[in-house]
Amino acid sequence: MIDAVGNPQAVLLMGGTSDIGLAVVEAFASDRPMRVVLAARPSSRLAAAQARLAGLGCAVETVEFDARALDTHADVVRKAFVGGDIDVAIVAFGLLGDAEQAWTDVAAAVELAQVNYTAAVSVGVALAEHLRAQGHGALVAFSSVAGERVRRSNFVYGSTKAGMDAFYTGLTEALRPDGVGVTVVRPGFVHTRMTEGLKPAPLSTTPEAVAAVVVDAVRKRRGLVWAPAPLRIVMSVLRHLPRAVFRRLPV
Repeated sequence: MIDAVGNPQAVLLMGGTSDIGLAVVEAFASDRPMRVVLAARPSSRLAAAQARLAGLGCAVETVEFDARALDTHADVVRKAFVGGDIDVAIVAFGLLGDAEQAWTDVAAAVELAQVNYTAAVSVGVALAEHLRAQGHGALVAFSSVAGERVRRSNFVYGSTKAGMDAFYTGLTEALRPDGVGVTVVRPGFVHTRMTEGLKPAPLSTTPEAVAAVVVDAVRKRRGLVWAPAPLRIVMSVLRHLPRAVFRRLPV
């Protein structure tokens, strides 16, 4: 269980090679070694992540996970819990895709929708079942500010994150009576492999900075956080702009 000062004994990362997800795991592990389960497709990146965490003293397990293989999700989550309770489960997988291809190519649009929304819901339902059964734990879901008000520049991606955000926001309330906390994280532009080569947006940040926000949110059982925090004000303004004004902005 999470101890009195907020340190978990076991963490599950769905999306085991995610730069941001791994930064969160490392931030928790900086206080003490833990059991870590990395759920991802086998790859050299997964092996490197496993070695990095083992170097911090963590006992690292891996479970094969493919977000596109929806019919396997329940079994993947079951395997992750076989070794004992999971104190913090992190949903950190997703695709950014090509913004223009996404609304002109059926296959590209469907892939974004399946990975970013359908798979996130599938995994969320499976995780909720196990967390409710154990009667404790925290669930962290990485959404995006892109889903708060969908922009022309990446509206397919934004729409998938809007749906995913709504699901986990609802799950926050659904799991509250069971003693399970859910934290929805809305990062802005984060410097990761996914955004490499893209022009950084204002208030861009790093995986380590996002991880610090997440660790604090889990310890304080906060249901919703922005990373960085000033994005909350920025997005509040953008969300309430009239559409005629919003479409003129270079976003």
